[in-house]
Amino acid sequence: MNIWSIFDHLLACRCPLCRAHSPALCAACARALPHNAHACTRCALPLPTGAPVDALCVDCQRRAPPFDRVLAPLLYRSPVDDLIARFKYHDRLDLGRLLSGLLCESLQADREPRPQLLLPVPMDAQGLRRRGFNQAAELARQVAAMLDIQWSTTLLQRARHVSHQRGLGRRARQRNLRGAFHCSTPPPPHVAVIDDVVTTGATAAEIAVTLKRAGAERVDIWAVARTPATQQD
Repeated sequence: MNIWSIFDHLLACRCPLCRAHSPALCAACARALPHNAHACTRCALPLPTGAPVDALCVDCQRRAPPFDRVLAPLLYRSPVDDLIARFKYHDRLDLGRLLSGLLCESLQADREPRPQLLLPVPMDAQGLRRRGFNQAAELARQVAAMLDIQWSTTLLQRARHVSHQRGLGRRARQRNLRGAFHCSTPPPPHVAVIDDVVTTGATAAEIAVTLKRAGAERVDIWAVARTPATQQD
């Protein structure tokens, strides 16, 4: 008998936020999630209240990023940040299923063309040994199954170890990530990159550059949450 699978099942039978009996988030907690409803149509950065619908943020107006679009249905603030942290750092794979489901709800309502392949943001060997699993790969596996799209953990790879990004601003992140990824084989024309959070967009931009140099024509970024500009530094 696998006691851990039983424990995981018991945890998944309660709302992870209020502990009410529920197979997932209860209805009240789901309604209270911070949705990224008014965002830049290119990078998904939350826009000021008075900005027009379907507008671009100032940065994307000044210089279009190398990726084609970010889709991130939630804001990276309480309680989403706590759910993601528990998933990543406390082996709560049941929360990975929950977060994947929230991302897929948004994707199923999306009218944009579906990609031919999903690619999780890769971890280096050191990070993978420390954590035990790649949270982006777990999300990609779940999303691929829900949407019936192929996915790969081998096409997009880390080319070198990267110092931790936490606490770095956008420009420092860009310098830190330069040349950090490579493609083992040419990607199909349309791919989507899966991650848990988009913060400054530096990782997404570097990956998009790598994929387009390797032959991709369109690179979308699918993430559970987007960090508001006020939380990025």
